[in-house]
Amino acid sequence: MRRLLDSLAVTALSLAGSACAAAAEIAVDTGHTPLRYGAVAPDGRVEYQFNLTLSTAVARKLEARGHSVFRISADGQEVALTQRTQLAPDAKLFASIHHDSIQQAWIDAGRRREFAGFSLFVSEKNPQYAESLKCAKVVGERLLAIGEVPSAYHATPIPGENRPFIDKRLGIHRFDDLVVLKTATMPALLIEAGVIANPDEARRLAEAETVERLAGAIAEGLHACLNH
Repeated sequence: MRRLLDSLAVTALSLAGSACAAAAEIAVDTGHTPLRYGAVAPDGRVEYQFNLTLSTAVARKLEARGHSVFRISADGQEVALTQRTQLAPDAKLFASIHHDSIQQAWIDAGRRREFAGFSLFVSEKNPQYAESLKCAKVVGERLLAIGEVPSAYHATPIPGENRPFIDKRLGIHRFDDLVVLKTATMPALLIEAGVIANPDEARRLAEAETVERLAGAIAEGLHACLNH
């Protein structure tokens, strides 16, 4: 009897989660996981924690605007890149929140402070590429409006980077093979909020005031994407 009740409980939770995903307007993806934590700031703080803090603030501000939000990778569980967009297949928009590093050779060469700023990515392999690009432009404008500046790091013509600009002023790059972008069936963008390999930027990005400002701009941009 206990096993039956446990099974029914698991089924109910699964159905509830599926219903929530189906109803969501916006999927907010927290980049990386606690085990696959991404970049590391000079003081040892990991990217996943930066991503979780910012994505939580973005989700909160979207909900305050009346949007239903489906959170991905915010619960500390491992989730593969190929699964992320499948978790909210009916969402109208997918936004993945990240923070940047730079190549290890440049870190070793003492170049941490040379790079700062945000980057936005879209993929032409996304079936709604045109809408994805429109959304990236709206978010980019909102980030510029609060005084953020785009990083040109990813356009550097070196192996591992060399991601062409679509719009240099707005920091928008084309990166066709980013998994969460090319597997999404809805408009999708990936946001690198700043370069945490830079110790000055990492400190700034960890400040509550900066998180709130960034989250407000990103949420305003995503809201506008669904209401243009």
